[in-house]
Amino acid sequence: MNKFGERLRELRIDNGYSRAQLATNLNVSARLIAYWENGQRECSFDALINIAEFFGTSTDFILGKSDY
Repeated sequence: MNKFGERLRELRIDNGYSRAQLATNLNVSARLIAYWENGQRECSFDALINIAEFFGTSTDFILGKSDY
C-alpha cells in the first residue's frame, strides 16, 4: 500500500467514517475511495486538497512527506 493510501485509510478510520460516508462528503464514489486506499488509482490535486481540508490536515501529511 502506498503512503497516501495508508494515510487516507488511517484518517478515515480514526475519524469514524466508512468509505461510503467519506465518499459522500468528498462527492466521489466509495469505489474510488477504495481504489485510492489500495493504491490502484491516484487522486487529483483538487481531490487531495479537499481531503486535507476535510480532515483538517496538510497535503504533506497525507502524501507521507511529514508526520503531522
